[in-house]
Amino acid sequence: MMKIKLLFPLLLIIMSLVGCQPAEQYLGDPELPYPPDHEPVIGDILHLPTGFYVNQQVMLDQALQNQVVFVGETHDNPASHQLEIEVLQALQLNNPGNITLAMEMFTPSQQPVLDSWTTGKLTEKEFLQQVDWYHGWRMNFAYYRPLLDYCRDHNIPILALNAEKELKQKISRRPLDQLNETERQQLPEMVDDPYQQAMVEAVFSGHKMGQAMLDGFQRVQTLWDETMAQNLADYLATTGKNRQILVVAGGNHIRYGFGIPRRMFRRIPVSYLLIGSEELNIPADKQDRLMDVNEPKYPMRPYDFLTFTAYEDLPNLGVKLGVMLDTTDQGVSIKAVIPESIAEQQKLQEGDILLQIDNQQIGQPFDLIYELQQKKPGDSIHLKLQRNGKELIKTILFPKIEKP
Repeated sequence: MMKIKLLFPLLLIIMSLVGCQPAEQYLGDPELPYPPDHEPVIGDILHLPTGFYVNQQVMLDQALQNQVVFVGETHDNPASHQLEIEVLQALQLNNPGNITLAMEMFTPSQQPVLDSWTTGKLTEKEFLQQVDWYHGWRMNFAYYRPLLDYCRDHNIPILALNAEKELKQKISRRPLDQLNETERQQLPEMVDDPYQQAMVEAVFSGHKMGQAMLDGFQRVQTLWDETMAQNLADYLATTGKNRQILVVAGGNHIRYGFGIPRRMFRRIPVSYLLIGSEELNIPADKQDRLMDVNEPKYPMRPYDFLTFTAYEDLPNLGVKLGVMLDTTDQGVSIKAVIPESIAEQQKLQEGDILLQIDNQQIGQPFDLIYELQQKKPGDSIHLKLQRNGKELIKTILFPKIEKP
């Protein structure tokens, strides 16, 4: 008690001298309170709260102790997807039969297809066709194949998280108060977040657009995250505490926690962990994928654990023929030939009806796209087509790409 009596007058004096003004600067960096002892290299894993580098097992042990593990991905980096696989495997081995993978890439209307996939009822081609992958998520499926194959092989449920496309479009064009009652009832609880708003403004600061368009982007971002948080919370509320969930989504939905994680916690306060990745030594041919964004500093850490990776290439990106397709009464036809493409070199023509690729029938554009995705540079195809009533067969070689 004596110490308190002696210190209290001193505290009053100090407060009077500083005028009770709040500090204008943080002590250290809120995003990295303890700077690590060396610059990161590929393969390092940094525990951001402490600034200590750890091995993967330490990170995975922490993941096992949380009900929800968020992994923020770089969509087109295989190393980022490998991290997701490793976390999922650790969860499954530790808690078999009680793991769910929740994914940004799907919407609730696709849930029945996901259920059929994880119970082994669909081939890969049937799955991709039924979820309309090439018009929905659009990323090369090879990035996600190992993750989805693992779920199918171990009967791990996949939960669709994202908002439906039609609702996103409506939200982007009209403020909430201009929606009709039916549309408003489809919305989750929508709460603006100042940090998310700052991020959206930073991302689009270099684009020439009016305030209405910027507001539309902000509404969509909020809808996106609130919907994923709501779907996640609803699922957690029905599955019990033994169920662990791995959430995979783009880094902007997870980094700093103001996207999905905080919104989920608002609805259902469960333990969670944030894991992210950062690419080092980005090669010249991938520099154009980066956005020059002057993002503000945030008063919190972006992740609990940050892994450092290379910006890798897919072993097989598939091949492109270089045509635009149309569906007519006669079948799948070439609507246009892209200049300087393989199709132009092989003298494919507008109006050609595509019949078969390697003896596989082409009944819709998906059939051609899927088969081309299975090929790699150096492979060839036999393309059967009809031109002016006559059938032709073209043998087309996709040349290997020489890297510098």
